[in-house]
Amino acid sequence: MQTNLQVQSSIVEQLRREASIKRTPVSEAVEDIKQFILQHEQEDYLLIGFSSQKNNPFREKSSCDIL
Repeated sequence: MQTNLQVQSSIVEQLRREASIKRTPVSEAVEDIKQFILQHEQEDYLLIGFSSQKNNPFREKSSCDIL
């Protein structure tokens, strides 16, 4: 069983590791996301649609012709 001092030391080490992580400001992250979206919008089927309904995995399934 760990002593209180060992537990506290491991907590301090974890906090030091977390504090040393490089953080990206939200304003930069948002700009990166916007650039990614603009660069890939021609590949986004939600924006441009599908070239054929056969390529659409969300289309309604056809009914059975036998019935």
